[in-house]
Amino acid sequence: MPKSDIEIAREATMKPIADVGAEKLGIPGDALLQYGPHKAKVDMNYLKSLEGNPDGKLILVTAVTPTPAGEGKTTTTVGLGDGLNKIGKKAMICVREPSLGPCFGMKGGAAGGGYAQVVPMEDINLHFTGDFHAIGIAHNLLAALIDNHIYWGLEPAIDSRRVAFKRVVDMNDRALRQITNSLGGVANGFPREDGFDIVVASEIMAIFCLATSLQDLTERIGNIVIGHNRAREPIYARDVKGPGPMSVLLKEAIAPNLVQTLENNPAFIHGGPFANIAHGCNSVIATKSALKLADYVVTEAGFGADLGAEKFFDIKCRKAGLNPAAAVIVATVRALKMHGGVGKADLGTENVDAVTKGCENLVRHIRNTKQFGVPVTVCINNFITDTDAELQAVKAAAEAEGVKAFIATHWADGGAGTEELAKHVVELADSGVADFKPLYPDDMPLREKVETIVKKIYGGDGISCDGAIEKRFAELQKDYGHFPVCMAKTQYSFSTDPDAKGAPTGFTVPIRELRLSAGAEFIVAVTGAIMTMPGLPKVPSANNIYLNDDGQIEGLF
Repeated sequence: MPKSDIEIAREATMKPIADVGAEKLGIPGDALLQYGPHKAKVDMNYLKSLEGNPDGKLILVTAVTPTPAGEGKTTTTVGLGDGLNKIGKKAMICVREPSLGPCFGMKGGAAGGGYAQVVPMEDINLHFTGDFHAIGIAHNLLAALIDNHIYWGLEPAIDSRRVAFKRVVDMNDRALRQITNSLGGVANGFPREDGFDIVVASEIMAIFCLATSLQDLTERIGNIVIGHNRAREPIYARDVKGPGPMSVLLKEAIAPNLVQTLENNPAFIHGGPFANIAHGCNSVIATKSALKLADYVVTEAGFGADLGAEKFFDIKCRKAGLNPAAAVIVATVRALKMHGGVGKADLGTENVDAVTKGCENLVRHIRNTKQFGVPVTVCINNFITDTDAELQAVKAAAEAEGVKAFIATHWADGGAGTEELAKHVVELADSGVADFKPLYPDDMPLREKVETIVKKIYGGDGISCDGAIEKRFAELQKDYGHFPVCMAKTQYSFSTDPDAKGAPTGFTVPIRELRLSAGAEFIVAVTGAIMTMPGLPKVPSANNIYLNDDGQIEGLF
C-alpha cells in the first residue's frame, strides 16, 4: 500500500533552513528570522537590498477545471521546481499558504503530495508562522473599530444599516454567514445585521498579497470602504483610524516565509486568497523577491485557468508589473474523463472516447492562456490507472493546439519525474517569445470588462444583470472604472453551473452583486450562488484528523 502524504513528509530529511537559504539562494543567516529549525521569514530590509538584481523567469502553473478526481496543481508546482533544480537550474517555487477551512473541510491542505511536497507539511497546513492569524486579527480589529465608532457616535457618522465590512474566521462555518451583533442592551452598542467571511476572502488578505511594502499596505488599508453615512457617502478605514494599528499587527507577517521541498530546494509560501472569491495568488512580495533570488520561479494560481490564471494575469501581473515567461497547464486523465461524462466510480476503467471528449476542457484552457501572449505547455499528472491510449489522447489534443504535453510522475518520483517537462519549460522561458498582455485595457468600462471575461475566457454569451446591478456598475464606473475585475464564480465549471463539465457554451452569467475592494484595487463581481463563507460537508476531513499514541498527527492530507 502506498504511503500517505503525511507519512512521506514525516520521513523527510530536512536541512536547517539557514543552510537552504545560504546554499541555494545566498541568503545570509542574519537575514532570516527563524521559526524553529525548518521555517524562517526573510528580513524585508535584506529583500530591499536585492532590488538592483536582474529578474529571473516567471513560470505559472495552472490547471484544467477542477473535478473530484483531482489535478495536482500544487504537487506539480513543487515537482517542477524540483525538476528544474535537478537539471541544474537555480529555481525556487512560490505558493500560497493553506487555509484551515479546507484542511478540516473537504479539500485538504496545500503542501503538494507524494514525493513532491513542501515541508514541514504539518506546520505549513496548521498555523505555519501565524500569518493567517495576524490577517484575521487585523481584519477583526477594523470590524471592532467600526462598531466602537458607531457606539460612541464619532464623526464621520456611520449609518449602522450600511456597514460594508464583515468579520472573518479561518474555518468553514455556515452558521456565521449571517448574524445579528450588539445584542444585550445599551451597553453593548447598536444591534445590526452582520456576518462572517472566511479569512481567505478578506479584503485584508487581498491587500496583503498585492502590497509591495508596509507603507503600501498601510495606504491600501486606509482606502478600504467600510460603509456609508446617511447621505450614502463612503466612509473609509482611515476615518476610524484603522491603518496604523492594523499595520502593526501585520509587520512581521508581511515578510515571506522560506521553507524547503522534500529535495531540499527553496520555497516561499506566503499569503493565500481563494481563487473563486478573490484573486487566488501568493503575495507580490514573495514572487518579486524570488525573482531576485533565483533564475526560474515557479508559482501557481488557484483552481482552473479560467479563475486562477485569468486573475494572475489580469490582476496580479497587471498591478505588480510582472511578465510571465511561460505557463504550464496541469491535467489528469481522470479529470478529463469526468469532463467527458464518466462518473467517479468508473475512472479506473479505460475510456479513450471520454478522455477525448473531456479534452475539450483542456483545449479551451490552452486557447485562453495563449490569449495573454504567454507560451504554454501541458503537464499530464500521471496516475497508475492511466493507460497508454488515454495518455496519447491527451497528448494528441494538446499537440493539435501546437502545444507539447509531457507525462510527469513527480508524485511518485519527485523532481526526477518532471525532468523532461522542466527542460521544455526552460526552452519556452528562454525563447523570448512571451509577449504578455492583459485581456483588457484599464480604460475599458467595468461592465465591458466583465463581459469580456465571460465571452473570451468562459465561452459564454454574455452577462445578465437586474436594474440594481446596472445602477451599481454606473456608480462604480465614476471613481473606479480603471480597476480590474475579480470574478467570484464556481471553480467547477466555465459556467456558473457547477455540474456543467467540459467546455459548455450558450450560457449567460448572472451578476448577483458587485463589491468594491478599494484597498485591493479591484471590483468583485459575484456570480451565481458563490459564497464567501463555505460550510463543512456531511463528513468533514476533521473527522479523520487526530493525534496518535506517539503524539504525531494522523489524517492530514
